[in-house]
Formats: sequence, C-alpha cells, structure tokens
Amino acid sequence: MFNLWGNSQQDQQSNEVYGESKIKELKVAIGPLTGHSFKYCTDACLKRYLEARNWNVDKSKKMLEDTLKWRSAYKPEEIRWDEVAIEGETGKVYRAGFHDRQGRTVLILRPGMQNTSSMENQIKHLVYLLENAMLNLPPGQEQMAWLIDFTGWSLTNNVPLKSAKETISILQNHYPERLGIAFLYNPPRIFEAFWKIVKYFLDNKTFQKVKFVYPKNKDSVELMRSYFDEENLPSELGGKSILNYNHEEFSKLMAQDDLKCADFWGSDEKISNLRHCAAEVAPEPVCNETPAT
Repeated sequence: MFNLWGNSQQDQQSNEVYGESKIKELKVAIGPLTGHSFKYCTDACLKRYLEARNWNVDKSKKMLEDTLKWRSAYKPEEIRWDEVAIEGETGKVYRAGFHDRQGRTVLILRPGMQNTSSMENQIKHLVYLLENAMLNLPPGQEQMAWLIDFTGWSLTNNVPLKSAKETISILQNHYPERLGIAFLYNPPRIFEAFWKIVKYFLDNKTFQKVKFVYPKNKDSVELMRSYFDEENLPSELGGKSILNYNHEEFSKLMAQDDLKCADFWGSDEKISNLRHCAAEVAPEPVCNETPAT
C-alpha cells in the first residue's frame, strides 16, 4: 500500500490501520451516495483515489467527486460493444487472452492499426475496454497492464496530440491507480519527438510506470519478461506466441461481457436484448495468442 514507518509486520499493520482510517474519513467527506455512485465507491476504490493523492483526504474527495460527475455524464458502464465495434475491427486495442505474472488483465494496443478518424469514438472505444478490463480483473487485483506494439506505426497514423492528451486525462483523473505497468515495445526513433511532448501531460506516478523496450536492449527486454510469461507474449513483442486477432470471435466475447456488465450494474434497460444476443454466441475467446511452432 504505502510505507511510512518501515517494513516489519508491525509497521505493515500500522500502515493498514492508517489506510483504513483514511478510507473512513473519505467516506464521511463524500457523504451518502446512491445508485451507480454507491456501487462504484467501494473501499478498494476509495483507497485508489487516496493513493493517487498521497492520502490527502480533501484532494482525494475533489478527485473522486470529479470522477462521479464525469461518470454520471459519460456513463462508461453503459457503453456496449455494438456502439464501438467498428473501432475494434483491426485489433488496435483489445483485451489479451492472458494475464501478467501478477494476475493483471492485459490490454494490447497497436497504434499502427488505427482505422478510424473520429477522436470521440476512439476514446469511447478505449473507455469501453478500460471498463471491460476492470470487469475481468481477478479477485484482489485492482490494476491492469498495457502492452503497446509499435509495429506499423508512422506519423501518418499517429494519434493526434489532442487525443493523446484527452486519453491521458481520462486515465489519470478517472481511473487512478488502475494502470500497473505500460510497456512501449520498439517505438521508432521518430516517436521520440512526440513522446517529449506527451510525457509532460503525465503525472510522476504514471510516468514511472511507462517503460520503453527495445529488442536489442537486453535490460529492457528482461524487464518486460519479468512481468510476462514468454510463452504468452506475442512474437511481435518478443515472445513465443502468435498473435491472431479475430474480430468476429472477440465480438462474441464482448457480447458475453456486456451481459456480465449489465448484471453487475443492475440497471441496463437493454439487458433483455443483451441476453438474447449473448445466447447466440460462444462464451470462449478465440482471439487469444497461441504458442508458435
């Protein structure tokens, strides 16, 4: 969680007591909640906002209130796959069929596979997948990992600076402490100029989680492999599996997850339609990475 006094068992217990007291303070500060806001603000959620603001209750309260206003207006939990499916046709962002060594959900991003021009829809697609990644976290795990593959990337399909800034803002302000690690794999030299601008939008905590990996740099490769099983990593990312993104099969998986999401939030008017659609699709993903032979 954090370390104010040391690493002994007694110190860890003191840290936990301190954290619990801060969570209680934040609960009192934000007051009674109802509906989706009540369901969203679990103890684990409050802890993430406190961690993001260094356990300052006032700053955490402001951050959380801003998120609740954003979620009330944007309604990320109500986005359904059929609304953003066109954005996923090339597999430019999708949930991998494996977890990292810590059990975190993995999102694979391939900016070189950009296929649309609407910034609004692109961000909506990413928000949908962030919500989906959280929905599929194992018990006790709060974070996800990103693998960003720069194969095919160039300035012609580069994310506009405005879009990058908006994406970073949403991730940092409304999904605090959700990103565990992000590996940028083999970005071309020309990307460095873009990165010099983008990195100023990142807070220090997020910046420290971004790691560059180059195939010829042994240390960076070993760092990435310390987070992922080599058998799971796609060959494009230096691993031993073959990346076979199948949009049709991934769409079937998302239809199942849309039903799970509707059940979780419990107030989706389209739930009956989702049940009907989900009954017609297979529950198992076929877009997973498979071992190379």
